[in-house]
Amino acid sequence: MFDQIKSEDCGDYTLFTLRGQFIGGDETDRLRQLLSGVAEQQDNIAIVDLANVTYINSTALGVLISAHARFTKRNGRVVLCNISDNIENIFIITKLTLVFEIYDTVDEAKSKISES
Repeated sequence: MFDQIKSEDCGDYTLFTLRGQFIGGDETDRLRQLLSGVAEQQDNIAIVDLANVTYINSTALGVLISAHARFTKRNGRVVLCNISDNIENIFIITKLTLVFEIYDTVDEAKSKISES
């Protein structure tokens, strides 16, 4: 179950690679815990790779929004990348595209965060 989330500390940022469905169960609780732990560090950045996410519900969106607020309070950022068309539609409908930095690839996200 927890293999749905891979967390990798890359120095300037932490890369979270998500896989499968995030529907408010144990996987979403685990994501909340991991993001909260990283958010406690000042000026940290989380890159969340959603390439292999097949479904995300409102609970999981709430976890991402909450993480965004936590990171922002500590001068950090949550950056999303590799969003499929289906998942992107959810972000567009909910206007979360106005909240999150969203990039096409992990490499693009890495280069954009290193610029700022």
